[in-house]
Amino acid sequence: MEPTPLLPDEEPSVKAIVRAISVLLSAVLVTGAAKPAVEDFPATVDGGAWPAGHVQGIAVDTENEVVYYSFTSMLVKTDLDGAVLGTVTGFTGHLGDLDFNEKDGRVYGSLEYKAAESFYIAIFDVDRITGMDMDAETDGIVTAVYLDEVVQDFTADLDGNGVFDGDIADTPDHRYGSSGIDGVSFGPAFGRKNGRQLLTVAYGVYSNTERTDNDHQVLLQYDVTRRKKYEQPLTQAAPHTSGPATTDGKYFVHTGNTTYGVQNLNYDAFTHTWLLGVYRGVKEHFPNYSLYAVDGSSRPVRGIIEGQRSREEGLLLPLLQQGLHHEPTGIRGWNFTADVGLESLGNGYFYIATQGRVVDDGVTKQTAVLDLYRWTGAPSSPFELVVR
Repeated sequence: MEPTPLLPDEEPSVKAIVRAISVLLSAVLVTGAAKPAVEDFPATVDGGAWPAGHVQGIAVDTENEVVYYSFTSMLVKTDLDGAVLGTVTGFTGHLGDLDFNEKDGRVYGSLEYKAAESFYIAIFDVDRITGMDMDAETDGIVTAVYLDEVVQDFTADLDGNGVFDGDIADTPDHRYGSSGIDGVSFGPAFGRKNGRQLLTVAYGVYSNTERTDNDHQVLLQYDVTRRKKYEQPLTQAAPHTSGPATTDGKYFVHTGNTTYGVQNLNYDAFTHTWLLGVYRGVKEHFPNYSLYAVDGSSRPVRGIIEGQRSREEGLLLPLLQQGLHHEPTGIRGWNFTADVGLESLGNGYFYIATQGRVVDDGVTKQTAVLDLYRWTGAPSSPFELVVR
């Protein structure tokens, strides 16, 4: 616990100074040294090179100074020096974005099995990750919760021909253009700055220029404290269907169509902002930014979800009134890449991942390097790189 900072013009009292010194000494006695503030975290963290898919997302346990990486088919755990603490392998589906839940000390990630029409939140008991190549099914590390709402939208037969088109982008099926899920993050209910921390799950959205009903990002919220009863061990050969029938909220953000929706979702408590890192869309009448932000302090408003085949209302979320402004559509955002790893550390600081590829003894491996940034919100760039 850090002492509460004083305001610039506030005269410190003797009692406040004693309390601050006491907290600092307590941290030293318990840990052997005072923990660094997040702004003093390493400017760069190397996540290593792995024979898996490219990095999909990251999660950071700031208290214990541990980083988790999703490399599509494996999870990697390192410290802030890049030393590997363990890995989890054996995933046959697509492991996407991650987030760390401070309340229960576990990592949550999106997990897709499109051929099986099954979509999950995978939950990692990270204290059990103590070695290399631990198995996702047999080592007691991973449980999963089935997301029925996602399945219903993904499998929707919108043209009524009785045929579901599966994992095909150029199709009239898939409600809202849903291609499954990817971005995940913990944060308060939309429109609130505090309160219970809900898990927010973002849809993937197919890139399809022939449709008008796929121009929103779709976000679902879940209270995981009420969903724990649905957790079951991961069974990939026979995917289970244990999960809630309803959500704690379904929301829509008008950004214009993107390529596979929200890749990285992150809530920043410092600015009360939800950040959406995407692969750019290709519809020419939209600005096709690569980063959007939702104003987390503004309450959702019920309104018409534009572009649907028939009139439909839903809960609409406003974009943050910062960044570049596209006047024809009113959409705001940035041309900033944050689609493979984005994590708020607190106090306006973030780790943002860059993916790479190396060849080692003829084997192609994927890399992830984290750089420390500070939020600015400026139109030219919402972040500035921390250089030491």
